[in-house]
Amino acid sequence: MRAAAVFFLPALLLAQSADKAFEELQIERVTGNSTFYDGILWAKAGYLLVADVPGKRLLQFDPGQKSRVVEENNGGIQGLAQDAKERLYFAESGARRVTRQDKPGGKVEVLAAEYQGKKFNGPNDVTVRKDGQVYFTDPAFGSRQDQMELPFHGVYHVTPKGEVDVVAQWKTRPNGIALSPDGKVLYVADSDRHAVVAFDLDRNGAASNERVLVKGISGVPGGIRIDVQGRLYVAAQHLEIYSPAGKPVHTILLAEPAVNCAFGQNDMQSLFITTRKALYRVQLRVKGSVQY
Repeated sequence: MRAAAVFFLPALLLAQSADKAFEELQIERVTGNSTFYDGILWAKAGYLLVADVPGKRLLQFDPGQKSRVVEENNGGIQGLAQDAKERLYFAESGARRVTRQDKPGGKVEVLAAEYQGKKFNGPNDVTVRKDGQVYFTDPAFGSRQDQMELPFHGVYHVTPKGEVDVVAQWKTRPNGIALSPDGKVLYVADSDRHAVVAFDLDRNGAASNERVLVKGISGVPGGIRIDVQGRLYVAAQHLEIYSPAGKPVHTILLAEPAVNCAFGQNDMQSLFITTRKALYRVQLRVKGSVQY
């Protein structure tokens, strides 16, 4: 297995902010040899998982050690999530399905591969609520548009019983997906509308009250994460931070567009950010929200 960079390289720059929670943020480069990192997850066991999309590899980064490949020749993993039982969830754009793994390197089961008898476009991101409700996005990017069997780009819900229902049918393409700290709001990035859309969720996981929460995002909004105070962190031209009401709070400037992000490390106050060329870490003064 090929090794990559070690946590962490020296700081690159400082980000200034009027909000004390984001004053003088130190941005560190974890590795700079990425071909296109997208899905990213801090596993409860204490390490970072990153999806190398074109390489069809899943990489594991352990603090103080070199990275290693834990999955090869996968179904084109783009989105990652973990549930309260520490099972891993994969949005596999290449295989056009969502899968679950009981443990790293363990048995993989298919949760969803089609809707009403038609293949998904290419699942992009996935998130899991504490009670086992699964949500994922299914856009058609690039050549996937010529292979679409469904007449829309979708946001989906998979119940704990394995039933699949559609949350939204869009002409535009959904991307990143995340849950509020209390699990009552679902957030979805819309790459084409440069927006973040919110849905209310009930106790059974059903969605309602679709609304645009954030408009006019610079760049293409991708991955989304939420902190314990409900602020949204959106990977786009840079890493944009918004209040729970959708108001701009801060921008973390990067050398290239952000692709995805995830909170991690023992204190959950490190924000890891992927770009097409590198993986970064930013130490914050607020904890990230996790559903597990």
